[in-house]
Amino acid sequence: MAKKSEYNAKDISVLKGLDPVRKRPGMYIGSTGKEGLHHLIWEGVDNFIDEFMGDYGSQGKVSLLKENMVRVEDDGRGIPVDKHSQTGKSALETVLTTLHAGAKFGSKAYQVSGGLHGVGISVVCALSEYLKAEVHRDGYIHTQEFSKGKPTGKLKKEGKTDRTGTAITFRPDPEIFDEVKFDAKKIKNHLRQQAYLTKGIKITFTDARGEFSKPYTFYFEGGLRSYVKHLTKDAKPTHPNIFYCSGKEDEIIVEASFRYTDEYELYEESFANNINTKEGGYHLTGFRSALTKTINRYAKQNNILGENDDNLRGVDIREGLTAVVSVKIKDPQFEGQTKTKLGNSEARSAVETFTSDAILDFLERNPKDARAIIEKCILSAKARKAAKKVRETVLRKGILDGLSLPGKLADCTSRNPEESELYIVEGESAGGSCKGARDRRFQAILPLKGKVLNVERYRLNRILSSKEIKSLVVALGTAIGEDFDLENLRYQRIIIMCDADFDGNHIRTLLLTLFYRYFEPLIESGYVYIAQPPLYKIKAGKQVEYAYTEEDKAEVLEHLKEKGKKSIDIQRYKGLGEMNPDQLWETTMNPENRVLLRVTIEDAKEADRIFDALMGKEVAPRKNFIRTHAKDADNVDI
Repeated sequence: MAKKSEYNAKDISVLKGLDPVRKRPGMYIGSTGKEGLHHLIWEGVDNFIDEFMGDYGSQGKVSLLKENMVRVEDDGRGIPVDKHSQTGKSALETVLTTLHAGAKFGSKAYQVSGGLHGVGISVVCALSEYLKAEVHRDGYIHTQEFSKGKPTGKLKKEGKTDRTGTAITFRPDPEIFDEVKFDAKKIKNHLRQQAYLTKGIKITFTDARGEFSKPYTFYFEGGLRSYVKHLTKDAKPTHPNIFYCSGKEDEIIVEASFRYTDEYELYEESFANNINTKEGGYHLTGFRSALTKTINRYAKQNNILGENDDNLRGVDIREGLTAVVSVKIKDPQFEGQTKTKLGNSEARSAVETFTSDAILDFLERNPKDARAIIEKCILSAKARKAAKKVRETVLRKGILDGLSLPGKLADCTSRNPEESELYIVEGESAGGSCKGARDRRFQAILPLKGKVLNVERYRLNRILSSKEIKSLVVALGTAIGEDFDLENLRYQRIIIMCDADFDGNHIRTLLLTLFYRYFEPLIESGYVYIAQPPLYKIKAGKQVEYAYTEEDKAEVLEHLKEKGKKSIDIQRYKGLGEMNPDQLWETTMNPENRVLLRVTIEDAKEADRIFDALMGKEVAPRKNFIRTHAKDADNVDI
């Protein structure tokens, strides 16, 4: 039963005006690109979740409407509409047109809130060419319209109502955003995540932009336990029971859940007041410390680790771990404008104390789970020690001791990483063509023999036994694993160049898997690219054209026919070795002509899931992925 509370104009505090938002929107929503555009919706979602967390509502709705309109509504208390003593305007107009005006500053209307800066709705108003607020409160429906942060009409009373709540309908200003185009999948994923983090809330999403609209409803009573189950659904669990705890420590609400799987990667997510703290913070540090100490303590006490054995390290205990930690804290301190790292030091002790007791209780109540977890951690420790020896061997033979680079590497003469680029190519034939085509001053060529090892299925010690991977590690100069150092990178453009056939696509995928799993900072820094060699050489007399896609081919042929060319020869390139060095330079390696695709990671978890499905040990997820996306495949070689 939702409780009643005093929530009036006096609860709205005013700090400063709204003018800066339109001048510097990036300061308030991060960017004017895709992320900033969707941030407008997140601000509305934060508001109805804050209402729910205060026990003032049960659900929220997000709808994508036609003409780039969005509607966010809830069944909370409704924004106050009485006159504000400081501004002389209604509280509704004050909230929507004044920066840092809201009930989250100084009043008792919200005990816990995700809206740290209190700029949410006012920023949405400032950056929308149209916004309508509809408030159900005190038995009446109140409405007011705005444009670019300013009211275009007065507050109106439009009829009676028997419910409470707020609905904000807005259209982002195309003068502000690079492109006003909402991503339904992105919104669904965010709303699903918020529903996991706020157990018991009902969130409905509807995409009504097309002829047919299908609502999606998210509701989870299991909280983070349900979330971890969802995150690990495609992996084989190490133990049957998912750890979960929820409670309060030192006035901080702590919720945590984890499960181990047979994967080698760590996946962690942390939240503070439902805000995704992507850079972690003290709450995540506290959880990690609790997990490491408690597992070591239990392993010693139950003779799974011998008295003289070294303690398991944090890196051993986190291999194959999927964990989510969430805290609700009254006065959150986030580092940076984008709220990506929690800076409250008290969160560490609260989380560590609470989860230590809960983890120990879980291990003692589930001894089979405990043994399975600890045995996996011990195996990880053995693999880490073996990998360390292999890494040391690789480094001793590599550039860190001043010895020679791999013999197959045709290095560039420049020693400036900012202008140097490394082409990774398949096979000696392609390597020979690339060496003949390159500009030796800044382009290095590393040919790889055959298909590199699928790193998704092996630990680092096995991976470093591959000659091809060792050559690549030494050529890059960064080392790998615990020794990785981005400062030692020798090339700031690493270009994967493979044949345009099935084998080439497979090799490209294997290399991308390697970079994602062991050289992710290179991708995050924007240093990894995929070359785009032409698929076709089209010759009409002395005129030669190149086509990089099927669409290019169709356009070239149509253009040649319009010019009256009749004798047209089309050559389909199956491999880079079929191209002469001058052709390869002209089409694929000359910076003035070439097309490079930069590899990016927008959604780390989605990338992780896809790599697991396509490259992992389990067959079922791979089959499901192929069935789902088979119709989307182009240029499949039969």
